Formats: sequence, C-alpha cells, structure tokens
Amino acid sequence: MDLFSDIPQKETKAITVTQVVRKMKRAIESGLGRLWIEGEISNLKKQGSGHWYFSLKDEGSQLQCAMFNARRKEGSEALEDGAKVKVFAEATVYEARGQLQIIVEKVERAGLGDLQAKFEALKRKLNAEGLFDADKKQRLPVFPRTIGIVTSPTGAALQDILNILRRRAPWVQPVLFPVRVQGRGVEREIANAIHKLNSAEKYGYPACDLLIVGRGGGSLEDLWCFNEEIVARAISASIIPVISAVGHEIDFTIADFAADMRAPTPSAAAELAVPDSAELFSLLETAKKRMTRAITSLLREPSQQLDSLRDALAGTVRACLREREQQFRECAMRHQAHHPRRVIDRREEKVVSLKKNLCQLVSHQISGSENQLERLQHLLRTLGPESAFQRGFSITLDSSGKIVRSIHQAKSGDQLRTKLLDGEVRSTIR
Repeated sequence: MDLFSDIPQKETKAITVTQVVRKMKRAIESGLGRLWIEGEISNLKKQGSGHWYFSLKDEGSQLQCAMFNARRKEGSEALEDGAKVKVFAEATVYEARGQLQIIVEKVERAGLGDLQAKFEALKRKLNAEGLFDADKKQRLPVFPRTIGIVTSPTGAALQDILNILRRRAPWVQPVLFPVRVQGRGVEREIANAIHKLNSAEKYGYPACDLLIVGRGGGSLEDLWCFNEEIVARAISASIIPVISAVGHEIDFTIADFAADMRAPTPSAAAELAVPDSAELFSLLETAKKRMTRAITSLLREPSQQLDSLRDALAGTVRACLREREQQFRECAMRHQAHHPRRVIDRREEKVVSLKKNLCQLVSHQISGSENQLERLQHLLRTLGPESAFQRGFSITLDSSGKIVRSIHQAKSGDQLRTKLLDGEVRSTIR
C-alpha cells in the first residue's frame, strides 16, 4: 500500500508533519485493526491516573503499549515485569510524538517470560545447594562502626543511605565502593566489590562490620544484575554480614535470598543497619533511672534503719529528760509542802474555811427559823379568828368572856359582846 499515492510526485508544496502523522495513523488503524500480540512485559509503569504504560518485546523488537483504566480491564493482574502475556489491542499512532502505540484492551498470561524463568531456575538451584538456608545467615552487629556500601556513587539510593546513617548513627563511618548497577558486566563489578571489602587490609580499605549492597528501583531488566549467580555466591561467601537493598518493597532478587538480611528499600537497609541514636539516648536515660531506683532501693532500708535508730535515740533522751524533770518537780513540791510558811498558809486556809462553814451554818439556821416563823404566822392568820372576821364572821362572848355558841346559853338581861373585824359591839338581851 502506498501511503502517499495521492500526492503528485512533482508536487513542490510540502505537507505538514501533523498531516503525515494522521495519514500514518489512519493507515495503521485501518491496515492492522484489533489483534492479539504476544510478548514479554518490561518497564511497567503504573500512573496515579489509573493508566498503565509498558513495553511488549521479543528477541528482535519491542512495542510501546498503553492500557487506560487498567484495573478495570480484564487480565490486568497479569501485568508485571518479566511476565509473558498475550494482549488484545489496537495499533495506532500517538500524534503528539508521531510514535507507534498499542492500546491494550485485555490481557492473558502466556507463561513466564525468559527472565522470570531464569530467575526461578537459579533460585531453585541455589536453594537446593543450601545458599539460602537460615542457619547460614549471620547476625547483624548491634553497633557497627564501619559500614561498606556497594552501589552507584550517583544514585539516589546512596544519598538515602547516607542521610539516614548521619541522622540515626553519626558515629558510623560509611565506606563507599562505587560500582555500576545496570548494564553489561555489572554483576562482576558487584561481586568483586564484595570480595575486596572482605579482604579490606589486602586492598587498602577500612575493615567493615557490615555491608549494604543494592540500588534504587527499576524494571526487571534494570535489577537483573542482582539476579546473577556470581553476585549471589559472593554475598553468600562474605564473612561480613550483608544487607541486600535492591529496588522497592515489591521487588525481590536472588541477592535478597542470599543475603543475611533483606531490606525492602535502601533507606530501610540503613535503618536496619544501625540503631537510632535518639532511641539509644532514651534507653540510656531509662537505664540510668532504673539504676538510680535500684541504688536508692538498696540504700533505702539502711537509711530507714538509721532514721529509726536516730528517732529511738532521740526518744530515749527525751524520755530521760522528762523523767528527770518530773523528779525535780516532785522534789520541789515536797520541799514546798513542808516549808513552815506553807504549813501556816494551810492552817490559815483551814481556819478561813471553818469560819466560812460556820457562817454558812448560822445563816442557814437563822434562815430556816425565819422561814418557820413565817409559816406559823401564815397558819395563824389562816386558822385564827382574824381570818373569819375578814370573811364577815363575828364572835359573841358572854359577860364572862365565854363564847356563845347557842341561843340556849343566853337569857334575857345578859350582857353580850360581839367581836368584829374592826372592833366589837356590846348588846343586852331582852
């Protein structure tokens, strides 16, 4: 098919780039349509927008692919670096770049890619030899003073490691053994670095207590040097404990299995390598407080015993003083009690008391007599004739002074006296 058959050969006027790209796009879309393509995934990038971009390759070529809203598309879980897949897609041209692009609609697994197959094969082989056995893992030093770092001198991973070491353990001396971490022959450089740091004195390097071997994230191909057998065997043979720190948390390499410890990232490796100085100071402060409490506890009982003895001694002294003071007061009181002046005072007090009692007794007797006389007077007034007189009664007496109680005692011619309240009346009976 001639893409430019509608343009005259002798046409002197050129067409624009956009026109050419659009002609290419129409030609490819109409010529190829939607089809199944098989290949190996590499350079997978998952954007926050939900669109995924990756390369689909085989031994001879590769295609740039895009899968929009990937998580909603069928088979998207099969997309991972190194995986061999079949994609149902439409070929087109990305106009902004004039670049051939495959728009993927769905994915199916087509078996492991070649790199993934090599990874699994080597993993099985080394595991069978016992390189990954737990009993061969070395314990990491608690307080390493010198740490060897095998990585790229220009990568962000190195800066991340150094920043964390400076923050957590400023006393640690980092020793960089610069190597490439991507490209042909890189695996031999990494293995050689591990070997030389294990023979530090021979090669003029500081003796290291711990090694960190790794790099930042990347595709399966970018990290592949850490899946090479030579690197795994160098790590396994290291007499210095090794932390493998390759890629991101989801990335696993053969080096991770061979190392004494695997860190999910280079930053995490630095955190695993050294204790946090702030935590150490906190632990020291806690230990100081515990020791202080322990010493205080040991001294507390003797101190309490000393206080008790001091209190007991003071109490005894005070008791003795009180007893002597009491004895002195008793002697003084006995002396005062037998003093002539005191005897006279007591006798004078007794005379005064007797006099007072006598006066009280006489006064009491007089008061009693007066009260009795008053009662008799009152009784006399109540029972005597005056009382009757006051009530209107009178007494009649004959000439001899006898009380006339009946008319039969009086006869004609008798002289009578009748006593009233305010006097008497004389009368003669006729």
